[in-house]
Amino acid sequence: MRDQCIQRKPSWLPALLLIPTLYAVGWLLTWPLIPLGVPAERQALIGTLISFLLLVGLLPCWARLRWTSSNGWATLGLSRRGCPDRKALIAALFGGLSLALILLGIVLLPILLGSWGHWIGECTLDRVINALLLILGVGLAEELIFRAWLWRELNELISPPAALLIQALVFSLVHTRFNLGVGPMLGLLIGLFLLGMALALQRRLDGGSLWGCVGLHGGLVGGWFLIQSGLMQLSPDAPAWLVGPGGLSPNPLGGLMGIGGLLLLLGVQLTAVARAARPETGARNAS
Repeated sequence: MRDQCIQRKPSWLPALLLIPTLYAVGWLLTWPLIPLGVPAERQALIGTLISFLLLVGLLPCWARLRWTSSNGWATLGLSRRGCPDRKALIAALFGGLSLALILLGIVLLPILLGSWGHWIGECTLDRVINALLLILGVGLAEELIFRAWLWRELNELISPPAALLIQALVFSLVHTRFNLGVGPMLGLLIGLFLLGMALALQRRLDGGSLWGCVGLHGGLVGGWFLIQSGLMQLSPDAPAWLVGPGGLSPNPLGGLMGIGGLLLLLGVQLTAVARAARPETGARNAS
């Protein structure tokens, strides 16, 4: 019986090859743009977009074949099982955005109080549109990859606790800048790992919906973009331990306030998960 269970485990190979293969296909499909003189940066962006669209088109079939799921979009957390509840999905999205604002506020408060930055409040329509595109674009794309596809794949291949940790580790390694030096790089690795954990727990608390993760992740990216592009001016003397590593383009998740805010959020989430796991509360598993 044990040997039969082991044989039913899906192979690692398709999971390891999927993203690199789609990326290579997207890159190949942009070759006709080279004779047209399209800049390399734009060509790379178009190739990445093509790869993502291919992934989105493939995922329902992937969910059916790999995860034996009859409703791929529900399994991925983009729709609700049974009857779609738009109000619940919208509530999850705005709940994630609210958490992002709180985390950004934790970072900004000591910066403003310590005179390491001053509030300008400039906000143009173009910047708002760019921020919204970042919220929905980056938030949705990366959460679909990491908290929907990757986390579910890992749950199929290994134990759920290990899957939770590894998805956060992969997320942090993919986003870390390795040219910052050992100390700043470790700070950023820790912050990104904590964010990966918080995003996964948020999906669990939202009953499997991915939209809370999209709001939290996209809100951090889009909100920080707005802050840096006109809402606030950071002082050149602002310490990296506060604003995060990165020099002129700091990432606050690698600073002490960013890490502290994420630890606080994780504490609240873990308490909520533990409370939901009690029999009398009617616990619901997410992933």
